[in-house]
Amino acid sequence: MRFLLFSSLLCLTTLRVVQAQDVPKRQTSFKPGEVWLDTKGEVINAHGGGLLFDKGTYYWFGEKRGKSASEGVNVYSSKDLYNWKMEGLALAKSTDTTSEIATHGLMERPKVIYNPRTKQYVMWFHLELPGQGYKAARAGVAVSKNVTGPYTYVKSFRPNGHMSRDMTLFVDDDGSAYEIYSARENYDLRIVKLTDDYLSATSQDTLLFSDHREAPAVFKKDGKYFLITSGCTGWAPNRASLHVADSLFGPWQPLGDPMKGPMADKTFDGQSTYIQPVPGKKNAFIFIADRWNPKDLKDSRYLWLPISFDANQPVVQWTDAWKLDVWGK
Repeated sequence: MRFLLFSSLLCLTTLRVVQAQDVPKRQTSFKPGEVWLDTKGEVINAHGGGLLFDKGTYYWFGEKRGKSASEGVNVYSSKDLYNWKMEGLALAKSTDTTSEIATHGLMERPKVIYNPRTKQYVMWFHLELPGQGYKAARAGVAVSKNVTGPYTYVKSFRPNGHMSRDMTLFVDDDGSAYEIYSARENYDLRIVKLTDDYLSATSQDTLLFSDHREAPAVFKKDGKYFLITSGCTGWAPNRASLHVADSLFGPWQPLGDPMKGPMADKTFDGQSTYIQPVPGKKNAFIFIADRWNPKDLKDSRYLWLPISFDANQPVVQWTDAWKLDVWGK
């Protein structure tokens, strides 16, 4: 009996040790380019993504990737931006082989915004139809009453007839929403105002510039709009470009490369995807980029870096590790 009791206690102790080891250590800083685990110890799979701050919680939407396959849109949640809980598949690939979002197509660069009028969360993404490679170049739209989904696919289209590949969404102070997108085989970067329900494009559609740019990421500070983009070199990294404007519809003035530090001319071996304002902190913005691994897209890493300002011009300085207190507590 004593042996059995001892054995039971030993097994229980061992189980507790194993369980303790399985719980990942809480993150207290950002380490750009390193493997980033979620709260269950799994590698975060949310590439080309964007964030939404909603009711005190951050939500990170991004491409779920296999080694090469596009597998839908994942969503994670966080209270502190360091530690992310996997919430599930926000938008799944359809099992209907006739669907526009069936397997063997692409769903890239998902961004989600909330519409207070319709009380819907609206997701836009770059959609390529199954089996067509990058021929379709369409904007896809999905909606949900719940921030984490599941999202229901609504439709796809080319805004005012223009190709729509790499894209982002931006909601201005007055609640108007916009899509900034690469068009004309990525040679043009355009902006279109969305309808009041955020589900369609209006006719307010303007060419920003023709410079073979993609991967737009935009933010607003002190009444000015700043836009960071990358060049078009496939999966290979390249030099970032910064533009500024007093209006989203331009004119946009080039300001050069905002990156500083090792491999700055290659955007630190990454590509822009989103810029996140940090609520409660003055002039605090996080530059978010992907360090793509074309041989295993699931293993692509994330580059999150603080934006500072030099003479009111944004600067993204490389750092191996940093905390949100870089802007003060």
